[in-house]
Amino acid sequence: MKPVKEGIDIFSALSICEGLTPPENEEQYIKAWQFLIDTGYAWTLQGWFGRRAAELIEAGYCTE
Repeated sequence: MKPVKEGIDIFSALSICEGLTPPENEEQYIKAWQFLIDTGYAWTLQGWFGRRAAELIEAGYCTE
């Protein structure tokens, strides 16, 4: 796991990624997903989180 990035926490990231809180812009949406990837949460939550994270990595929006 990588260090936690400043400016976002797990609750905010999950809320944005699940669609409960609309992101302010596309950058915030990508940062929320990158946070879940960096902290490892993307791979331990429900299966669709990991699948979506993998899609974003494959498309070049996020990094492993």
